[in-house]
Amino acid sequence: MSEEKKLTEDDKSAQGGPTFGRKKNKRIEELEKQIEEYKSGWQRAQADYKNLQTEIENKRSEWVKMSELQVLEDFIPVYDNFKKAFSHHPELDSENEKDKKVKNWVDGIGYIMKQFSDVLKRFEIEEIKTVGEMFNPEFHEAAGEEDSEELEGKILREIDVGYTMKGKIFKVAKVIIAKGH
Repeated sequence: MSEEKKLTEDDKSAQGGPTFGRKKNKRIEELEKQIEEYKSGWQRAQADYKNLQTEIENKRSEWVKMSELQVLEDFIPVYDNFKKAFSHHPELDSENEKDKKVKNWVDGIGYIMKQFSDVLKRFEIEEIKTVGEMFNPEFHEAAGEEDSEELEGKILREIDVGYTMKGKIFKVAKVIIAKGH
């Protein structure tokens, strides 16, 4: 027998011989293609899931910031009014027994006001500087002008405190500025 005749049918199919081998190779190619499609789909699904997790975390963080901001927006006017009221406490005579009691009360209220201030600092909220500063429309709202010897545009008085939160303007300050001559 010649070399060619010695080859069995399996040998021929392994070498890409008769139709049986071609069908088998084609089927393998189809399965490999299907495997790649499934793998690609799985990888896309995994990437989509990671993106979804990131998006959910970002939304959660955004909701926390929004709720913090809402609480602080409600809290700031109370703090402002508290400071205004505290700034008008009466002068006290340290020798008078009644005034000593009032002084203790004023000191206690001062301590509470400091606690309010500390809470604001924890949230990185700072008051916008006003009196003596030059007017800046990013930070200040001019509620009026007054004649003054000061440089035009210099802030003379503060009507309402302004705040920044983490470096961003939270509430502009309302001020009275010097009018030019």
